[in-house]
Order: sequence, then structure tokens, then C-alpha cells
Amino acid sequence: MSSIEEKRVYADSGGKRDVFVATAMGVVVVAVSDDLVGDFGIEHRATAVDVSAADGRVAVATAEDVVVTDDEGTAFHALGFGPAVAVGLHDGAVLAADDEGRVARCAGRAAAIGEPVGEAGDADRDEVDDGERDADWTDLGGVERVRAIDGALIAAADGVHRAGGDGLSRAGLDDVRDVAASGPGAPLAATGDGLFSLGNGWLRELDGRFRAVAADAGGPGAPLAVGDGVYAGSDDGWLALDYPTDDPVVDVAIDGGIRYAVTEAGTFLVDAGDGVRSQALGLHDVAGLAVR
Repeated sequence: MSSIEEKRVYADSGGKRDVFVATAMGVVVVAVSDDLVGDFGIEHRATAVDVSAADGRVAVATAEDVVVTDDEGTAFHALGFGPAVAVGLHDGAVLAADDEGRVARCAGRAAAIGEPVGEAGDADRDEVDDGERDADWTDLGGVERVRAIDGALIAAADGVHRAGGDGLSRAGLDDVRDVAASGPGAPLAATGDGLFSLGNGWLRELDGRFRAVAADAGGPGAPLAVGDGVYAGSDDGWLALDYPTDDPVVDVAIDGGIRYAVTEAGTFLVDAGDGVRSQALGLHDVAGLAVR
């Protein structure tokens, strides 16, 4: 946990990042600089089940709708998708999936702005034309039980799928829990019986049940994977990392070589190279995190 002195250093430091954490109570934003944790709090109240960040924007799948932020802001705007289970950002568009396996894309102005929602996560429905907003979504197809979306890749019970301009194409594997589309070591897939990388077909990296993967898109950091523990890729294979928590890690992220993780019970962890720092967020039922 950060001390008061460290937080003063944090206030004057550069390299600040906002980490968005999806929880059953809402979206928590944690301000981080290197491994110093600053202020954090709920920015949007909703049952958040997935979160994604790219190009300065953040998209969140909630039990009510898909919401996105303004560029570089924390105000959320509804896109009229309806209840969602997974969300991603790719080439300026929002990809989303519902609990029946429908996958759709929202591009253009609606994906960038949407309808403003209040802190409680409820849009002013008297001023929202649902039909007009729904027209911004293009259905790409259906798959079996979507678990995660990263870039153009979709992790589902029936394998990895790729979103293209005219629909979805299956890319192999089964029982896929998470995917990492770009960055060193990617593409990667976490499945119910192993961790896989994409080379000449899908290559098994590790055996076991995996739930999350992350790669440092555009950065130098080694990829991360969550199975019975947290692992980092290296020239010598995958190395187990020592995290100071007995609570299961549910998601990881890496940005600019800095590692982030969050546990199901709401412990936030960050490692900038000098050891892992932790901060209890005070919220349970954590679903995932994303770094902007």
C-alpha cells in the first residue's frame, strides 16, 4: 500500500495511467504512476462484467448496456447494445457480445460518443431514440458463449474467432477463456486445458486451466498469463511470478513494461520492476481490468 509520502511523489510524477476495474458495484478508476497508487473510486455505477481500453478510450460491458468514455475522459456514454458479456475496441470501433453469443460492431460517431449516462448507469430514456442508436450496430454473427474480446479476436466456448469486415471466421481451439491479440508473444489464447500461442497453427505453451492472458501492445513487456498462478513469458519459457495474495488473480494487464493485476476480492497489484505493490479497493466480484 502506498504511504502518504509516496502519494505526494505520485502527485508530481509523470507517466500517470488510469486503470479501469470492472466490478459488480461499478467501474473503479485507479490512478497509478509507475508502482505508486494514487486516488481511486467508482466512476460509473453498474454491474460491470468486462472492460477494454485502446487509443485513449475505454469501453465497458455491463448488465444494462455497453458504455464508452470520452477521449481521455471518465464520463461514460451508452451505445444502446443492451446487456453485454464482453467488449473490445478495434480500429476505432466497439465490438460487443451478449449472453446468447451475438457479436456486433459499432463504428463511427456513435462508437466515439454515444448517449450520456448518469452515475447510476441509467440513460435518460425520454431523450434516447433506441431505434436510431441500434442502427449503428452491425451484427457480425453468432458464436457459443463469448468470454472475452481483444482487438479483432473473440474468445468463446467454441474457440477463437476473428472479426472481419463482413463477419466472423473461426480460428481454432476450444473452450477459450481469453485472448491477447497484439504485442510481444501474441496472439495468445487461454483455454480450459492450456495456454497457446499462434505460430504455424496454435502451439501449446503450458498445460493446465488458464483464465486470462495479456500482451504489451506496442510496448516492450513480456506477456502474462493467469492459470494456477501468474506467469510471465521469457526467453527461457514461462516463469511463475510471486504475488503477495492468496486470493485468485482474475485478470492481468501490461502496459509499457509495467504489470497490473486484480484479484476476485478486489486487491489491486502493480509491479514496475521493483516488486509488487498492492492496494485493497474495498469491492468484491471483480471481473477484469484495462489500462488507459
